[in-house]
Amino acid sequence: MARAPGATRDSIVYCVAQRRPDRVELALRGEWSAATLGAIQPELAALDLRGQRRLLVDASNAHFDLSGAWLLHDYLATATAAGAQAEFSGAAPPALALVARTLAASPALPGTDAVVQTAWLDPAAAVEGLGRKAVRGWRLVEAVLAFLGRASYSVGRASVNLRRWRPTSITRHVYDTGITAIPIVALIAFLIAVILAYMGAQQLRKFGADIYVVDLVTVGVLRELGVLLTAIIVAGRSGSAFAAEIGAMRLNEEVDALQAIGVDPIEVLVLPRLIGLVIALPLLTVIADGIGLVGGGLLCHTLLGMPLAQFLNRANEAIASTTFWVGIIKAPVFALLIALAGTWCGLRVRGSSRDLGRLTTLAVVQAIFFVILADALFAVLFMEMDI
Repeated sequence: MARAPGATRDSIVYCVAQRRPDRVELALRGEWSAATLGAIQPELAALDLRGQRRLLVDASNAHFDLSGAWLLHDYLATATAAGAQAEFSGAAPPALALVARTLAASPALPGTDAVVQTAWLDPAAAVEGLGRKAVRGWRLVEAVLAFLGRASYSVGRASVNLRRWRPTSITRHVYDTGITAIPIVALIAFLIAVILAYMGAQQLRKFGADIYVVDLVTVGVLRELGVLLTAIIVAGRSGSAFAAEIGAMRLNEEVDALQAIGVDPIEVLVLPRLIGLVIALPLLTVIADGIGLVGGGLLCHTLLGMPLAQFLNRANEAIASTTFWVGIIKAPVFALLIALAGTWCGLRVRGSSRDLGRLTTLAVVQAIFFVILADALFAVLFMEMDI
C-alpha cells in the first residue's frame, strides 16, 4: 500500500494505491474539491506508474466538485499518455463526465461508452424529436393566441373605460413612430417614385407611350408602393424599437414590477404602442403618397418635358375613385401587424442581452414578412372585388 510522503496516521489520505502483478489499484477517498487540491496534488505526484500497463480506479468513496474532477481528468490523461490503460472499477464520477463533455474529450472516459450522435438512425429517437418539436410548436401557438386574446381584451376594456387609453403615452408613440419618421419616409417615397418614373419612361418611350408614365407612377404609388414602403420603413424603425424597449424592461424586471403592483403590462406597454402606430402609419402613408407624386411629376417634367399641368390632368384621369383608399385601408392593418410583432417579441425576452438582440431582429423580420403577406392577400381580395 502506498501513501503520500509525510502523511501521518491522523492526516487525511485522498488516494491509496495497491500494486498487483498486472495492475495498480487506486482507491480515491474524501472530498475532492477546490479546498483540498493542495493536499491531493502531492499525493498524486507521489504515485509512480512507470512500467504499469493498467490503472484501475475506484472512486466510489470520493466526492467530487468541478475542480476535483478536473484534477482527476488531468491525472488520468497523464497516466494514459504514460502508457497505462485507465479504467474505473465502478461508475465514473458524474462531474468527471461533465469535464469530459466540456473539453469534448475523445475517446470517451474510461469505463463509459462513447455516445455516437446518430439519433436520426434510431426510430425511437426520431419519433421523440418529432414529438418535442410538435409540443414546442403547439406551445408557441398557445402563447400567440393568449397574447392576441389579452391584447383584444385590453382594447375592449379600454373602449368601455376611456381613462385606460393613456393619451399621454399614445401621443408620445405617435410622435416617435410618426413625426420623427417623416424625413426618411418622404425621402424614400420621393426616390422610389423617381426611379419608377425613370424606368417606366425608358421602356414606354420605345412605343411612343410617354404619357402612360403618369398612370404608372400615380397608380403604383397610391395603391401599392406608398403604403408598402412606408410600412417596411416603420417595421424597421418602430418594430425593432418596440421589441428593444419592452425587452430591456423584461431584463430589468420592470414588467414583473408592473405585475406585482397590479398593473396589466399589456394595457400599459402594448395598447399605447398599438394605437399610436395605427394613428401614425396612415398619416405617414398620405405623406408618402404626396411626396411620391411630386417626385414622379418632377421627373416627367425634367426627362419628358411634360408640363406639370398636363401631369396633373393625366393623373386625375388615371386615378379611380378607389385608388387612393385602397392604399389607405391597408395602412391600419399593417400598423397592427408591426405593433403586435414588435411587442410580442419584446415580451418573449428572457434572461440575457443575446436573447434581446435575437428577438429584436426577429421582430423586424416577422413584421416585414407579415406586412408583405397581408399586402399579397389584399391584392387577391381587391382583384376578386374588381377594385
